Amino acid sequence: MSDRLPGFSTLAVHAGAQPDPTTGARATPIYQTTSFVFNDADHAASLFGLQAFGNIYTRIGNPTNAVLEERVAALEGGTAALAVASGHAAQVVILQQLLQPGDEFIAARKLYGGSINQFTHAFKSFGWNVVWADPDDIASFERAVTPRTKAIFIESIANPAGSITDIEAISTVARKAGVPLIVDNTLASPYLIRPIDHGADIVVHSLTKFLGGHGNSLGGIIVDAGTFDWSTGGKYPMLSEPRPEYHGIRLQETFGNFAFAIACRVLGLRDLGPALSPFNAFMILTGIETLPLRMQKHCDNAKAVAEFLAGHPAVASVNYAGLASDKYNQLARKYAPKGAGAVFTFSLKGGYDAGVSLVSKLQLFSHLANVGDTRSLVIHPASTTHSQLDDAAKVKSGAGPDVVRLSIGIEDKEDLIADLEQALGA
Repeated sequence: MSDRLPGFSTLAVHAGAQPDPTTGARATPIYQTTSFVFNDADHAASLFGLQAFGNIYTRIGNPTNAVLEERVAALEGGTAALAVASGHAAQVVILQQLLQPGDEFIAARKLYGGSINQFTHAFKSFGWNVVWADPDDIASFERAVTPRTKAIFIESIANPAGSITDIEAISTVARKAGVPLIVDNTLASPYLIRPIDHGADIVVHSLTKFLGGHGNSLGGIIVDAGTFDWSTGGKYPMLSEPRPEYHGIRLQETFGNFAFAIACRVLGLRDLGPALSPFNAFMILTGIETLPLRMQKHCDNAKAVAEFLAGHPAVASVNYAGLASDKYNQLARKYAPKGAGAVFTFSLKGGYDAGVSLVSKLQLFSHLANVGDTRSLVIHPASTTHSQLDDAAKVKSGAGPDVVRLSIGIEDKEDLIADLEQALGA
């Protein structure tokens, strides 16, 4: 190609990939191997000492996974990426590089219920403490900052409510506090929002959702924006101090603007071990090739379904940022002009019982705990994904007892509306 920067759809198909040099295979092969042969003893030593890049063991890196990492980094506008076994695993690996026991991170209260549970309970065993802030009140993030704060975590489009977060405003808070901004971009995908363009330092995805897109493979990924100086103030010793396991290398000094991605690989993935299967990497790569086509169809369908629900007498309210009447519509126009995503919630006048009843009457929508599938999905969060929260916390996270969450697929919108109409009528 010329020096012209490839467009998004071209990157979705080609970034990171070349024909296999041995066989000429055009699709990226599945390198289903545990380990890789060294050229000689010196080559092996240089790989283990971080003096050369290459393959050692699939827990640390794999050629199939490497194509996936390069592709997502290109789509997000980052310097490097690391693929792991799930979105939850990615969050653990990220925070392991940033937090010591007793440290804090600030998180937006509107998050996926699994993340709320992970942050509130599981991370306590590491001595990591979450402080909650309201994404609709930017000042609440400023008030939450203390000398122990090491990061801020938000979702670009919040799960389950589909609300849009003001990334730039919260990035300003993070800059003032001298901490990185981590953005979970799962529901938007880089097709709709690129958080790095708005001040994010780290982007995380559940690859299981829209990037893979077909509900068949688990995965997570960490994207390093290359924008944060990890050596400032000695806050991040994992990156700024000599690493004894690598002969005193300082990762920030040695690897510069992709030091965080390296730290996640050689300190996090190496020791915690949540490696992504090369087969799942292959499946997710195949899904990413059609990401632009799918995401636009997802968004177009979602808007049509939201408009139908907004006019239905059994529906109390619809929370979809793509509607002109929605409180997040202006933020959607700013951050996601191609569409406000495909996951949103609506409230039923019949409350909790009506929500439970509705999901059992739908026929085309699948009742399950996932989003981002080609198929349309439904769940009642208060009785499932957010059931571990008390009622007040459910409401604050956008998963009150009367709320139903939809993940709109790529079927014909008329069929989706007909299915909802019969279930609401019943």
